[in-house]
Amino acid sequence: MGMSATSAIYECEVSHHRLRPKVHRFRYRVFYLWLDLDELEGTAGRSWWLSRNRFNLFAFYDRDHLDFGKGSAKANLLHYLTGQGIEVSGIASIRLLTFPRILGYIFNPVCFYFALAADGAPVCAVAEVTNTFLEQKTYLITDRDEMDRLRLCIPKHFYVSPFAALDLRFDFKLRLPQEYLEIHIDDHDQEGPMLLTSLTGKRRTLTDGALLACAVKYPFLTLRVIWLIHWHAFRLWLKRVPWHRKSAHPEMQVEVLRPHHSLKVPPP
Repeated sequence: MGMSATSAIYECEVSHHRLRPKVHRFRYRVFYLWLDLDELEGTAGRSWWLSRNRFNLFAFYDRDHLDFGKGSAKANLLHYLTGQGIEVSGIASIRLLTFPRILGYIFNPVCFYFALAADGAPVCAVAEVTNTFLEQKTYLITDRDEMDRLRLCIPKHFYVSPFAALDLRFDFKLRLPQEYLEIHIDDHDQEGPMLLTSLTGKRRTLTDGALLACAVKYPFLTLRVIWLIHWHAFRLWLKRVPWHRKSAHPEMQVEVLRPHHSLKVPPP
């Protein structure tokens, strides 16, 4: 029996395939929590191993996500959507695909909110991207492509990697997670796709047993993710892939939340 009627776990494979200027590929296994933001208190309250806003083996902290001073993750997201011109009265529920804190540590390269209508259809999605400077940037996704995926192609204008120029375009292709999860985030330059990234996985019921199994299968997951980011950055440096300083173009790093000091303009 699950701890929630709608929350779940997705065991996933992340795949990165850099096409240019040097080929570089790798894959690794992760798990994500799929959380109904209306059920957070009940879901955490029925679990030995998952807590909300307090230390545990796994924990969800509202402050790790969008923070506009509204208190909860749901209230902050609704505030953001209202500011983006979304009619939030048509939103019946919000799901969040995210890494949890693990033994207090969190690094969440990207998580996804799905705002759903009363019939379960997605009204929109929001990608919340976090870099290693712990800055965040949001990308609102409302359009659909010919395959009925939520789709957005937009200038990145965010320092995600020293090996990715700020004027690349993100190409988000999202399906609402059901039994299976399928998300693509590709990077495009003027020549076309140059980095292909996918997140695919299968749904599991969110139970204490499943959480413990994930603790064994993916030990120190969030710490491992940040280590892998630096390890593959080192390998790209060895391949002499051109790199970019974060401080080089602060004017191109726009609408950044929790900005690093390199983006703060000193007073005159």
